[in-house]
Amino acid sequence: MNNTIDLSQAGSFTLGTRTVKRLGYGAMQLAGKGVFGPPKDRAAAVAVLRAAIEAGVDHIDTSDFYGPHITNQIIREALHPYRDDLVIVTKIGARRGDDASWNPAFSAQDLTQAVHDNLRNLGLDVLDVVNLRSMFDVHGPAEGSLEAPLTALAELQRQGLVRHIGLSNVTAKQVADGRRICPIVCVQNMYNLAQRADDALIDDLGRHGTAYVPFFPLGGFTPLQSTALSEVAKTLGATPMQVALAWLLQRAPNILLIPGTSSVGHLRENLAAVDLRLPAEAVATLNGIAGA
Repeated sequence: MNNTIDLSQAGSFTLGTRTVKRLGYGAMQLAGKGVFGPPKDRAAAVAVLRAAIEAGVDHIDTSDFYGPHITNQIIREALHPYRDDLVIVTKIGARRGDDASWNPAFSAQDLTQAVHDNLRNLGLDVLDVVNLRSMFDVHGPAEGSLEAPLTALAELQRQGLVRHIGLSNVTAKQVADGRRICPIVCVQNMYNLAQRADDALIDDLGRHGTAYVPFFPLGGFTPLQSTALSEVAKTLGATPMQVALAWLLQRAPNILLIPGTSSVGHLRENLAAVDLRLPAEAVATLNGIAGA
């Protein structure tokens, strides 16, 4: 793959009233271990963000409960004042305990405070997109009514503090129910080569013109390990992670990627996935990983 990365090769998709390139950046790994506390090297975290923007990234995913507060403060230090074309997406609905636990924070008061915390730490007057993260189960989507918190978030939108609303860690039913309360511009769930529970949801969202943003596109805290993936990567002269990202880009046009890293080298490696075109036989092999 060549050294010049043109992110527009992967195309773009709408996120609310904005259009973003399909390969963005997730800021979760900029905090300390376990997404808690400060990073070992703050200057390196700043450098990664600046390198992402220089490479053409125009979509950054974050949350004020990363750190907490620290990741957003690093984004502000690195990038404020922000470029006009940069869309920053954040999440609310959780709070970190002193023991680094992830706890629900769903009341109207919790959500209002979270929006104001994001605004203050990012240095913004209005948040482009706010995802409400469902916390009925910390580890994955679980049924439960989001009507009260989503209504509270829609009120913050009416106040002009939030432009667009998305959902995270949700079921298809919660998405359908949510649409009756306010427009939903994106859904952010766990999805990758090995975790494909959302196949039908992705296609449904595509029909609605709604973005799907997979988190842990590379497996997250337990990175994807697959002989098939490694063999395809070797054949194509790419890394397994580049192949996993390229597969997601080819999976559906409404998928927006936000791979995270705290290393400039890994960032460039991830972004270079836009240069990779997977032949049909490689896609067929990769499609078999989830079943295996």
